Amino acid sequence: MTRDAKFEEGGEGAIALRAETKDDLPVIAALVQDAVLPITEIAWEAKSRRLALLINRFRWEDKEQAEAEKRPYERVRSLLVISDVTHVASMGIDRSDRDVVLSILDITFEEAEDGAGRVTLTLAGDGALAADVECLDVDLRDVERPYRAPSGKVPHHPE
Repeated sequence: MTRDAKFEEGGEGAIALRAETKDDLPVIAALVQDAVLPITEIAWEAKSRRLALLINRFRWEDKEQAEAEKRPYERVRSLLVISDVTHVASMGIDRSDRDVVLSILDITFEEAEDGAGRVTLTLAGDGALAADVECLDVDLRDVERPYRAPSGKVPHHPE
């Protein structure tokens, strides 16, 4: 993580991260990989220019310690917020189906010459959520205590 990103350790391993440069974003992207969220937990607040997602993420940062201690893997509810958003678009997502559960695969930033650009959340099943932003400003913050991963397994991606 670059010096521009902020990291705080709170009680019980809670994290708070902020990405303000393209080099910082892969840290957040790695932590939200395989996060799941119901489509109803996405809020686009046009007036405050924020896109907020309440996600259930696998605690990748705790995986090795959980294995060493032979304890169950954990998930945690986190808030992912993209700020300075001017427009939001979704591709390949049936927004009319309120029961849809999305899975985040990656977050990327395509920067324009003026520092503006597009933050794209790539989703499983060929879906995507894109936010046009004036500048890169992405926050990830754990908002609840970790809980045992229901499957007891680590998310796996076949090669």
